[in-house]
Order: sequence, then C-alpha cells, then structure tokens
Amino acid sequence: MVNEIKLFEQQKVQIHWDEKEQKWYFSITDVISILTQSVDPLAYWRKLKERLKKEGNETVTNGHGLKMKAGDGKMRMTDVADTKL
Repeated sequence: MVNEIKLFEQQKVQIHWDEKEQKWYFSITDVISILTQSVDPLAYWRKLKERLKKEGNETVTNGHGLKMKAGDGKMRMTDVADTKL
C-alpha cells in the first residue's frame, strides 16, 4: 500500500494505492478544497455528507475511511473516494 501526496494544479491531494483492490483512493476534503476553494473544506464535507445522507444518497454510505498522512505528518483517518465513487 502506498500513501502519498500529489500536486494537482499546485494544490496537495492525499492519495492511497490499494494493492489488493488495485485502485487509487483520494482524500475527499482535498478534492473539495480544490474544486470549491472553500476556506474550511472539512466543514464543507461534513455539511455535504449530512445533506446527502438525508437524501438517501448511497455515495456517503459506500465511502471509505483510511489513515493518510496529513499536512502535519501525522496519520489521520480521512474520508476517501475512488474514481468510481
């Protein structure tokens, strides 16, 4: 398994390669930060998750959490998505 930080348009995105499943996972909050320019992408994701759950959207239910290296170097539980989610 590989945990890395990649750059996308000069912004950091935490990624994880799962050898067993043969797929990449991406930090949802990192992607939200890039797409929305939100000053608090974690709060944005919490609110969005809440709304999606109320709508019965299975995207949140089927999501994964993985420990990934945060900006401070510590391993933290992070909501992730693959390219199909």
